[in-house]
Amino acid sequence: MPVLEALLGPLTQILDRVIPDKAQRDAAKLQLLALQGSQELQLLNTQLSAIVAEANSRDPWTSRARPSFLYVIYLLILWSLPMGLIAAFRPETASAIAAGMNSYLRGIPEPLYTLFGTGYLGYTAARQWGKIAGSDK
Repeated sequence: MPVLEALLGPLTQILDRVIPDKAQRDAAKLQLLALQGSQELQLLNTQLSAIVAEANSRDPWTSRARPSFLYVIYLLILWSLPMGLIAAFRPETASAIAAGMNSYLRGIPEPLYTLFGTGYLGYTAARQWGKIAGSDK
């Protein structure tokens, strides 16, 4: 379980910083160690292994996922430039465009945002652990 061994050190350091009470912190560390042999931890290790395997994939669709997401974010940020020009000449049109975009984004179900965020953060974390472990080149 190399992923688990890589996670235990940072997790205990996080517990040291987050939980100020020494007794509670020690109890949390004991629970973490007890979790080490449980099925929950094996499930977590399996999930993290799948994320690491995906991060190491040579599949072009997988390797382009992160840059594509960043390009979408860059596009949204750069869209503010023409929106500023539209707002200067036709404020009502700019307001209508912004209201339409907000309505659309609010229409996307919250679980979909959660799923995307969880997957994206998991992918990023797996890439970072792969770099630290030296398996991600």
